[in-house]
Amino acid sequence: MNLDVDPKLQEFREEVRSFFAKDYPKDILAKVAAGASLTTPEVRKAEMALGAKGWLASAWPKEHGGPGWGIEEQYIFDEELERAGAPTVTPMGVVYVGPVVYTFGTEEQQAQWLPGIADGSVGWAQGYSEPEAGSDLASLQFSAVRDGDEYVLNGTKIWTSAANHADWIFLLTRTSQEAKKQMGITFICAELDQPGVTVKPIISIDGKYHLSQCDFEDVRVPVTNRIGEEGKGWTYSQYLLGNERTSYARIGGKRSQLANIRAIASEIPTGGNQRLIEDITFASRLSAAEIKVDALEITTLRVLCSVKDGGSPGNEASILKIMATELAQEITGLFVVAAAEHGMRKFGDSVSPEWTGQSAFAAPGVASYLGARAQSIYGGTNEIQRNIIAKRVLGL
Repeated sequence: MNLDVDPKLQEFREEVRSFFAKDYPKDILAKVAAGASLTTPEVRKAEMALGAKGWLASAWPKEHGGPGWGIEEQYIFDEELERAGAPTVTPMGVVYVGPVVYTFGTEEQQAQWLPGIADGSVGWAQGYSEPEAGSDLASLQFSAVRDGDEYVLNGTKIWTSAANHADWIFLLTRTSQEAKKQMGITFICAELDQPGVTVKPIISIDGKYHLSQCDFEDVRVPVTNRIGEEGKGWTYSQYLLGNERTSYARIGGKRSQLANIRAIASEIPTGGNQRLIEDITFASRLSAAEIKVDALEITTLRVLCSVKDGGSPGNEASILKIMATELAQEITGLFVVAAAEHGMRKFGDSVSPEWTGQSAFAAPGVASYLGARAQSIYGGTNEIQRNIIAKRVLGL
């Protein structure tokens, strides 16, 4: 793998960096830096700023509304977005369902859904997990019963990320009971703002609202909202999950976090007159995390380089999911150590104005630590990912 920097790629990096420095909404950057949650209008504003530039759907081909970038440009864009402190693009639309629509959907479905996803004006949520079907997703029982030209939807989806900002949700539904659990599952899209749909907030341990429970009671959607063939939804979901698991890498964000921790540890005295960076145990943990980011970056590039044009990463993406999420937990744990007694202060969406100086990082840092506990669970638990690696990658 050639790691030399192409001068044209460096020019591209400077263009992206300049955009975030000069043209991206400053109020969005400030709110994210304070550790506060964005409102739905702010999420739209942030994503439409990228959409207006043609950069929101960064991995999409030109024929479907994307910039047509190669792997290198996509990687640089993601790195610079995170380096700038911009909010992570909500993946449910551009990373997850969008590629499913343009790969398996009809021309009519592509015309209906892709433009709103690509320009950031329409939000999406992912309806996968259920109260009795989390990591064992194939056990789902959310039903879709065919009634003429419609499906009638009944059931509950839980831990639904971004449903509080979404207009649409894509659902894995059971349309028949087959001997093999993966069969009889169908991929259907539905509007959230319609009779019979109830979205209930789930406040997570970091004090924020980014998860929901979505209840469906006799909700009718047209058959034309089905992606692909009935009973083939599991196939489409596996295509989607490959994209999801590579999206956890977030190299640029991890490097920024570590640089921030190093600066904080170098400036705040802890343990009497001793500075934290001089503590051998802490310094070793920090250096080890920096090395792991390098390893994650190389592994991510290896996986991405193996992807064929228009394709999805394979089962090797499970390696990235494990590495990236466990490293995220390590990094946020370092924030808690650096916060010391300041970490006991209230965390959540409001950062008190009297929290000035270096201690201002403590509340959002602790909130990030608590929120990151879920990373090794969602998207398929890391235990499940290890099973996938053992069986499908190593052939054990």
